[in-house]
Amino acid sequence: MGSLIQLENVSKHYGKFTALKSVNLKVAEGEVVSVIGPSGSGKSTLIRCINLLEQYDDSGKITVNSMVVKKGADLKNVRANVGMVFQNFNLFPHMTILENLKLAPMRVSKISDEAATKRALTLLDNVGISDQAGKYPEQLSGGQQQRVAIARALAIEPKILLFDEPTSALDPEMVGEVLNVIRKLADDGVTMIIVTHEMGFARQVSDRVVFMDAGQIVESGTPTEIFDATKEPRTLAFLKTC
Repeated sequence: MGSLIQLENVSKHYGKFTALKSVNLKVAEGEVVSVIGPSGSGKSTLIRCINLLEQYDDSGKITVNSMVVKKGADLKNVRANVGMVFQNFNLFPHMTILENLKLAPMRVSKISDEAATKRALTLLDNVGISDQAGKYPEQLSGGQQQRVAIARALAIEPKILLFDEPTSALDPEMVGEVLNVIRKLADDGVTMIIVTHEMGFARQVSDRVVFMDAGQIVESGTPTEIFDATKEPRTLAFLKTC
């Protein structure tokens, strides 16, 4: 399989602060990669650079589905290939759940209202909340809102899903329902990069786990290699705190 996502020497500076330092990473089609590490290690910055929510330094290069991620005409096409799920849902509060899901397919993919409605209802059914379609975000629990956010990200039929700590804003009892949805996506072969603090989940769902610290990838390997057999002192120290 070829690389669906490729980062080459990607750095990101905020003034004198280095958020990412010469990061190299390849993600194959259908691969699930979990990114773990302490707060401030560059995990969220990494995935935000992949769809240019953060502008990375000119010295590096990111490609998505063979398209270079940079400002310009192709950026719209890049973002049409990449769905993103944030910590805090980012749903439009003045729109119903159904309207939230229909918006991007109708504006970006230019599909009809009827087709967008059909797709939205199917996706809501897939994440287990088809009965919430007529409600507004504030009427749903945090776990339900995050499942809506996942369905919305899928509505543009992306090749890649990026998750930025999708359970960090949830009450503990709601975490499981969201992780179950992501687990099902992994079983379905969706290409994903998941920034997460849920070590048990990363172990279960990932084809590969990437450990970051201080803006760099310290090591990358299978869940067994990272969680059970790491030789890296920094990784060991981090895992002992989890």
